[in-house]
Parts: sequence; C-alpha cells; structure tokens
Amino acid sequence: MSIKHWPEQERPREKLINNGAESLSDAELLAIFLRVGVKGVSAVELARRAIMHFGGLRALMSASKEEFCACIGFGEAKFVQLQAVQEMTKRHLNEQLVREDVFTSAELVKNYLKTHLQLSQREVFAVLFLDSQHRLIQYKELFYGTIDSAAVYPREIVKLALKVNAAACILAHNHPSGVAEPSQADILITSRIKKALDLVDVRLLDHFVVGDGSPVSLAERGQV
Repeated sequence: MSIKHWPEQERPREKLINNGAESLSDAELLAIFLRVGVKGVSAVELARRAIMHFGGLRALMSASKEEFCACIGFGEAKFVQLQAVQEMTKRHLNEQLVREDVFTSAELVKNYLKTHLQLSQREVFAVLFLDSQHRLIQYKELFYGTIDSAAVYPREIVKLALKVNAAACILAHNHPSGVAEPSQADILITSRIKKALDLVDVRLLDHFVVGDGSPVSLAERGQV
C-alpha cells in the first residue's frame, strides 16, 4: 500500500509536522529524505531495508558514493543531496559558534563536534581555537589514525594557537567504534597539551570524545 493511503497519523511527513522530527524513527526520517519508494516498495520500507543493509543510519550517512549508490532506490542524485544536507548543518552550527560564547554553550559544542566527527570512519583529532570571548576562531582537524602520544604533537597545537591569536582551546577526537569512553591515553595526551598551552597563556577548556550518542566531556569529569 502506498504511503499516501496510510492513516494520516502514521505518515512520516504528517507525524513530523504534528509531533516534531524527534518523534520519527530512523527509517521514517530517511523516507522523507528519499520522498518516493520503488515499484512495490514504499519509501519507508525502502529506507528500512537500506538501514538494515548498512547496519544503522550512521553507517549509511558515512558510506562512500559507490556503497550508497549500490542500494536499490538510491543513486548519485540522492548521494549529492545527502552531502549537501550534512554540509549545511555544519555551516549552520559553525555560524552559531562564531557568534556565541562556546564555554556557556556545551550542547551547541557537542552538536557541532558530532556533526564533524561522528560519521568519520577513522580516528580524527581536532581543535577548536577560541578568542578571549570564547567564540570560535577556527576549527582544525590536525591528526589522524590512532590517537596516542606518538600521533598527537602538542607543539603543533601551540604553534597554531599562537598563529590565530587564540585565548583558549577545546580538544576533540572521535572513536569510530562508537564507544565514547575516554582511554588512559586520551587523559594523558590531554594533560600534555594543557601543560604546553599553559606555557603560552592559552587555556584548555575541555576535551570531548565523540562516539555514538552525546560526546563525553573530560572537563565534566574533572580530567582537564
């Protein structure tokens, strides 16, 4: 049965309008993005099959063009649309951080970092450089691969902080496994970077670990 023949309260678009986007399942959200299904398969069922194929919405959204387009009902046009949506989200959050005091907007920072790092298939170490009002000057991805004392160089962070005249920094990296629990190596490198920044009078405000769900703040745990 076509979605247009479903009871109104069960149609994804109507549910979103009446109850908000958060009331929809992953498949229903994706179905709205797809707009239509294929012969004999509704958009919701097509979305459900795609999510099962990839193992989750996160994996689907981070899929390569080849992987994405290999799904029935998907194609290059949809892939391009999805990339555009993700980039618009990043730019929207970036504009907010440029205007607002990051230190008092923890949820905004977490959403920003999730948008940039959560879908990455490899480990990425990034730094938010902030001005004296704690507004974003620059977001910079600096190191890739396994994040440990051998891969992250505090002097590079200090060099960039001085170059952009930053007054404070926030560190962030992702765990591609989806488990955001900080490791002992995460805590140690945070301490090393803090000591290096202290020498040039730049404050280290926090270090976030990004996985599935809400990023974990080391500052909130008293580890910064």
